[in-house]
Amino acid sequence: MPSQSTIRNVLSIAGSDPSGGAGIQADLKTFAANGVYGMAVITALTAQNTRGVSGVELVSPDFVTRQIDAVFADIRVDAVKIGMIATAGIARAVADALKRHKARNVVLDPVMVAKGGDRLLAEEAVAALRSELVPLADMITPNLPEAAVLLDAAEATDRTEMEATATRLQALGCGSALLKGGHLGGDDSPDLLVTTTQGQWFEGARLQTRNTHGTGCTLSSALAAQLALTGDAFAAVRIAKAFVAGAIGAADRLDVGSGHGPTHHFHRYW
Repeated sequence: MPSQSTIRNVLSIAGSDPSGGAGIQADLKTFAANGVYGMAVITALTAQNTRGVSGVELVSPDFVTRQIDAVFADIRVDAVKIGMIATAGIARAVADALKRHKARNVVLDPVMVAKGGDRLLAEEAVAALRSELVPLADMITPNLPEAAVLLDAAEATDRTEMEATATRLQALGCGSALLKGGHLGGDDSPDLLVTTTQGQWFEGARLQTRNTHGTGCTLSSALAAQLALTGDAFAAVRIAKAFVAGAIGAADRLDVGSGHGPTHHFHRYW
């Protein structure tokens, strides 16, 4: 275990976004902004910008494994964020490698659809993600549509249904489930964290901007960083949610693209 003064090392396993707003680019920015050393294993290359995804080239499961093994063979890994998986083969490769290396503080963001509506997770990969990766995760971070896919159920439409959904998600075998309520609509954006023993709402105001590209990546990366730093799921959610709110609130200071622009990961510094 690292000492309190040791800088934590956090690994992202995800796809690449050349426009810089999502994927490993957003993850590395988030790690840096949260005071941890970031590393990245690439599962897919995408051709995308703020207006959408125009192409995807997948990395083979074997080479994903080789990247993970190379990192763990040499570097202490204090937390892992898992993002875009794309295929069942990659899901199994990631799960096998993380089990072999006894990874801890694993945050799974079940990336299924890009902000512009492009599908990023093949249908056959959903079952593998549910059975192989969810039970390995200390925390999963689905939004309401993603939770509905994971549970093969109707999408929650209010807080009461969110509570039932989050409880069912946690029962899939993860340590905790953070169900994001941004799709509820209205003036609020509430999230609900459920563990094996308790649940807690985290409130937030809905911020008016179209520049929200990569918010899911950013939140899950901030959570992984804060789990590495604090070891406390509830503290991690509180700090990470505040960080993302700041990044969204400052997003309009950036001038990046003509579609859904990125959040401002370094809003605290410039």
